Amino acid sequence: MQYRQIFEDAIGNLKTEKRYRVFADVERNAERFPHAVWRDEQGTEHDITIWCSNDYLGMGVNPEVIAAMKSAAARHGAGAGGTRNISGTSHPLVKLEAELADLHAKESALVFTSGWISNLAAISTVADLLPNCLILSDALNHNSMIEGIRRSKAERQIWRHNDVAHLEELLAAQPRERAKLIVFESLYSMDGDISPIKEICDLAEKYNAMTYIDEVHAVAMYGARGGGVAEREGQMHRLDIIEGTLAKGFGVIGGYIAASAAICDAVRSYAPSFIFTTALPPAVADAAAQSVRLAKSRPDLRMAHQRQAWLTKHALMKAGLPVLPNPSHIVPVMVRDAQLCKAASDMLMTRHGIYIQPINYPTVSRGAERLRITPTPYHGDAHIAHLVESLVDVWTTLGIPFVEQQDVEAPFANDAQCTYPALATRRAAE
Repeated sequence: MQYRQIFEDAIGNLKTEKRYRVFADVERNAERFPHAVWRDEQGTEHDITIWCSNDYLGMGVNPEVIAAMKSAAARHGAGAGGTRNISGTSHPLVKLEAELADLHAKESALVFTSGWISNLAAISTVADLLPNCLILSDALNHNSMIEGIRRSKAERQIWRHNDVAHLEELLAAQPRERAKLIVFESLYSMDGDISPIKEICDLAEKYNAMTYIDEVHAVAMYGARGGGVAEREGQMHRLDIIEGTLAKGFGVIGGYIAASAAICDAVRSYAPSFIFTTALPPAVADAAAQSVRLAKSRPDLRMAHQRQAWLTKHALMKAGLPVLPNPSHIVPVMVRDAQLCKAASDMLMTRHGIYIQPINYPTVSRGAERLRITPTPYHGDAHIAHLVESLVDVWTTLGIPFVEQQDVEAPFANDAQCTYPALATRRAAE
């Protein structure tokens, strides 16, 4: 058997389908974020602006978060020393879990090495502990949730994305006494749409089901203290399990669940991917805890972020670029062709010094290829103007269709709420 040829053919298939992914050699600069250095294939350095980071609030470059990590590393060392079962639980992890439980107003929280692992571990473990469980999963749930569902032995059914009428049909067809777990996200990161959390909780109560919500793209970003969309909508207390990440809005790394003490203890005690995985290092835990504390006390960061996201959407739509409308901070610019999407990304990088990774199948369906733009509070007016001009040039050069000019409602009610002078001036002029 030609083992090598099998792998070369597999990679060749991806390249033929224009789905082969190239990782850009990017070096972030904590003092100049969102600026970074890109090294091309020849090793030449270029100054670029990052427009696709999931470090939504820039917490990964926040001086207080960095200081917490440095201090903890000096005190505790670089690593965790092993699993929590073998080496014990570092005190920074204990404090981090307390901060997360408080964030979501739950009895307990449990931290994992990533959000992907927390979904895999928690969904599969909870579903397998529930006798004769039926998992009801939103059709657009993230890969990590799908893998958690697959890992479980439970029966599963898929309900059409955000379609509560379809969800109710599936629930109504089951005996009330049967264990049921509704699994969904609060904010879907590719389209930027938001789930009907209240309506889903209403159905869960009506049909005696548990709820599991993934808030990874919403924690730190929404709610009075950054608890996510569920906090903003007053629904946190109705959700059984809230899953989140420390790697996006909080800017560090790790994942977690927040729930009752019994649920967290059960997952801790039964999930192999928790039991046999080395714990987060104390320095990471301390940095994450500091980021959570900052998010709780700094609603101005969320307001600044929402303003910049709105400015970006507004400017792109006014330029006739095909932004997919949504009520969140995600800015999808639709290309709908894999080859053109890659070409647009490459041209933005080489001609304009802008880094936006192309999003192709299987992350999105074929024909839904896009550039996914994620503004931060660190992207100023000059960055946005440069982005718009660059995208217009790329669209014109590649012959990608423009659309009729659109507009988007601002995320705040009036200029009295706007303490950002450039935005107030621009809105007054319009």
